[in-house]
Amino acid sequence: MAAPSFAFRYLVPVAVAFVAIGAFAADETGQPAPRFHAKTTTGDQFNNASVKGKVVLFEFWTTWCKYCENEASLVDDIAKEFADKGLIVLAVDVLEPDQKVKKYLAEHPRSVPIVLTKDTNLSAMYNAQSYPIYVIIDRDGNIAGEQRGAAGERGLRRLLSRAGIEAKPEAEE
Repeated sequence: MAAPSFAFRYLVPVAVAFVAIGAFAADETGQPAPRFHAKTTTGDQFNNASVKGKVVLFEFWTTWCKYCENEASLVDDIAKEFADKGLIVLAVDVLEPDQKVKKYLAEHPRSVPIVLTKDTNLSAMYNAQSYPIYVIIDRDGNIAGEQRGAAGERGLRRLLSRAGIEAKPEAEE
């Protein structure tokens, strides 16, 4: 009997693994957001009940991610711009020691609430393994959209739009 071919022996298992990972990380747009809890570095508590009727943007990031660093001020600006429309932004640092994150934030301050991995179950629920990841929850508590990888301003505004938050029209001159 001939030995299994290289393709069957090595490539098929790799292909099956990629399909399985893709299915696990599938877009859940339109589905109810999983039950979550989060405590910010300032002690504020958030969960599904406390954000009911609000739009929530989860930003999953790390200190070593240059894309995260580049988009941090954009996320902070969008949080300020839409706070009066009911937007809550939670920046969730993923799997890094508290002291490392605190040192990073001292050098790169943020205006949005920061959540550390030990204080939430969010990163596991949204399979946060590449960064940044943005997940938007609408006022009804459903996942309105997600973006894996850098979004830029247009991408973030598109996510907000999916959750029912539109930019103010520009003033006519």
